[in-house]
Amino acid sequence: MKCPFCGYEDTKVVDSRAQDDNSVIRRRRLCEKCGKRFTTYERIDTVPLVVVKRDGTREMFEKSKLLNGIVKACNKRNISMEQMENLVDDIENSIMASVSKEVNSDSLGNMVMDRLKELDEVAYVRFASVYRQFKDINTFMEELNKLINEKKKKEN
Repeated sequence: MKCPFCGYEDTKVVDSRAQDDNSVIRRRRLCEKCGKRFTTYERIDTVPLVVVKRDGTREMFEKSKLLNGIVKACNKRNISMEQMENLVDDIENSIMASVSKEVNSDSLGNMVMDRLKELDEVAYVRFASVYRQFKDINTFMEELNKLINEKKKKEN
């Protein structure tokens, strides 16, 4: 590490401490030439996740926005906040693990619906009704029939 005071390129680490839940390492350094001390911080460099909307626009992935939609779908259901947060974390980790740091909104919505279907069928239908923009009762009934048929297949 280069000394900010004299430019000498050989510095010695005197002290290291983890900060911010071990996501940052603070290092105190000593310049071997001028003897001055300075502090450096080491952080993980993350690439932001981007959501590609249906109209082609791009926006930053917002965990809170996704969680709010799930909370609305799970309103008055027996689903804890911890379960909902875990669902959002699981989705975020899936996106982070993918090669691309962009996800289209359709894929994101399908990820949510797949996980909600396993968690709670009513929350799934609520989320699907907004996400798929049901136009009338027939499209709503089609989705319900799909859910009923899947449930019957699992039982047999």
